[in-house]
Amino acid sequence: MTDQATPRRVVNLALTGASGAQYGLRLLECLLAAGVQVHFMISKAAQIVVATETNIKLPGSSEAMQTCLIDLYNAEPDQLLVFGREDWFAPPASGSGSRAPLVVCPCSTGTLSALATGASNNLIERAGDVALKERRTLILVPREAPLSEVHLENMLKLSRMGATIMPASPGFYHQPQGIEDLIDFIVARILDHLELDQQLMPRWGERRTQRRLEQAASAESHKTDG
Repeated sequence: MTDQATPRRVVNLALTGASGAQYGLRLLECLLAAGVQVHFMISKAAQIVVATETNIKLPGSSEAMQTCLIDLYNAEPDQLLVFGREDWFAPPASGSGSRAPLVVCPCSTGTLSALATGASNNLIERAGDVALKERRTLILVPREAPLSEVHLENMLKLSRMGATIMPASPGFYHQPQGIEDLIDFIVARILDHLELDQQLMPRWGERRTQRRLEQAASAESHKTDG
């Protein structure tokens, strides 16, 4: 539990209508477990994807969804705030709001297009526009294949604006044993970019470094004993 005298770190998280809702929900779970306060936004299309790809049934209203997710992930009451698609008074909607990073996971190609062209037709698009103009951390997790020239151009444009494009393309060098390990690969990379400690998977080279340190310690111990 976070010391109540210390303000919680804030992360803005948006789920849009691409396949891969599991990535966003797992990220939400990990952020809450880390004691982060999450400003949560979800599109109508994303709610349909969640219902299609998972066993989670999210209520329609923001208030009911907030209660549902707090209970689901055993979070503190002040850790999660759910905002509706036209809640223009939400902190992510203004540059004068908290300087929190924004993660769109998964990020639909429609959302990519909106952000690349400066559209602000809903809170998620406005939050992305704010992140770009304020030079805040913006992590976009597209999940689409194949990618058209339009998609690639939008990603390049957003990358040049300062966004981090992190496709949901998990690696296999950690020898995943199931779908959960593949999901955690991407979530771990996002947490790394948010500079949050994570134990989902070791960073590249950590195991080898640890093994070498243990060998060195063992050799020194034998030397001392001798």
